[in-house]
Amino acid sequence: MTPKAVRYVSRSTTAAAGVMATAATSVTAAAVAASIILSPAPEASARLDGVHADLQRAVQLNQITEEQALRFESKLAGRILGEA
Repeated sequence: MTPKAVRYVSRSTTAAAGVMATAATSVTAAAVAASIILSPAPEASARLDGVHADLQRAVQLNQITEEQALRFESKLAGRILGEA
């Protein structure tokens, strides 16, 4: 095989591998998105537990005050539980 033919085959193979890797990444991303969309929504109590944990972490990092965390948690609890 001539050097020019070898170079062509190498480039074609590399390009094809790149296209296959991109396709695999797209398929993986689509599968993850579908699993998120199709998974059931967490129960209200689980959501509130997560909100509480996140707000406590923010208080510990001095990003918000304890009073701000309590008010925000109360506001979100009303929305999550459908009270407001």
